[in-house]
Amino acid sequence: MKHLRHIHTALGGARIGTRRYSGVSFGLSEEQRGVQELATRFAREEIVPVAAEYDRTMEAYPWPILKKAHKVGLLNTHIPEEYGGPGLGLLDCALISESLAYGCSGIQTAMEANGLAEAPLIVAASDETKRKYLGRMTEEPLMASYCVTEPGAGSDVAGIKTKAVKQGDRWILNGTKMWITNAGHANWFFVLAVTDPAAGSRGMTGFVVDADAEGVTVGKKEINMGQRCSDTRMVTFQDVAVPEENVLGTPGEGFKIAMRAFDITRPLVAAAATGLAQRALEEATRYAQERVTMGQPIINHQGVAFMLADMAIGAEAARNLVWKSAWAKDCGERNTFYASMAKAFASKTAVENANLGVQVYGGLGYNTEAPMEKLFRDSKIYELSDEGTSQVQRLIISRNLKEVYPA
Repeated sequence: MKHLRHIHTALGGARIGTRRYSGVSFGLSEEQRGVQELATRFAREEIVPVAAEYDRTMEAYPWPILKKAHKVGLLNTHIPEEYGGPGLGLLDCALISESLAYGCSGIQTAMEANGLAEAPLIVAASDETKRKYLGRMTEEPLMASYCVTEPGAGSDVAGIKTKAVKQGDRWILNGTKMWITNAGHANWFFVLAVTDPAAGSRGMTGFVVDADAEGVTVGKKEINMGQRCSDTRMVTFQDVAVPEENVLGTPGEGFKIAMRAFDITRPLVAAAATGLAQRALEEATRYAQERVTMGQPIINHQGVAFMLADMAIGAEAARNLVWKSAWAKDCGERNTFYASMAKAFASKTAVENANLGVQVYGGLGYNTEAPMEKLFRDSKIYELSDEGTSQVQRLIISRNLKEVYPA
């Protein structure tokens, strides 16, 4: 299987991720098609055959898949070239996320969690910190985690309780984070903590914390309804000493940095949700052509055909929103409005397509031997977590409307 860099080299060495857009186009460049084909082939050959077994065992972490993904360049695709990464544009990354989630959204979540942890560093870290922490991610297959959510603070990021107090040339970190993806296998964490309680959201600071630092305790793996091979745990920080150089930006900028990172990662979570929706559509359509009732394939029955049509409409519309949100970011525009639209709609589509897919399969869709059962369980998380609930996305969209459409 080709490495991502071979696609880059074969096309004349032009910097991957650099885009020039003129007018509206839904066509992919030759380079983008190469990236998409690589990710699609990887998903179908490496992920699909083993996804159900990882789901059944629950405790197993997909290290063999992650190592193969790293080998062909499908991990850490956000990292700029100067730090050893491919420096892909956001639309390129979205193509990869959709293709991988088509194979298994749990495995894709493990892979994309690296991108979420890395995004704040890309946005705000010093050159030295980027070289130290981003550079190592490209050298060997390592994982990282984004530690913001807490037992009492999910969508309400401003409500976090984890604190960091300055002592000399270091910060002392105390608090507990919850539902942290890749926590049991992370090499380092991005941690958001309160450093000035009186300043509200302007009193938060982002830190890079080594996973093996004294005082870091990782809890048991949580067994969730879906995406079961994705490693999710509690992480506790007790008097963890963090050097001053591991502060991202300046003290008090943490909340802003975390939100800027979401402009990168929300379109990619939406792309993953689209990948699940597309998988449900394809599985249901194939089954509807094979299953015969009343003397003909069920795809010929209007009741079934219309469900499939709705699934196709949803998947295509979700993909277009993902592409627009990623395109805007690649063009240097603020994409928060469209990123939240893509996240909300693609999440809804993933859940609806999985639900309709089960309905097309009938009783078989409720059984673990059919792929739709896993897709149904895997889909719900997109409306609940992964860069904010669907209600939070609607809140962001509504707050932007007055600026988009001023009176």
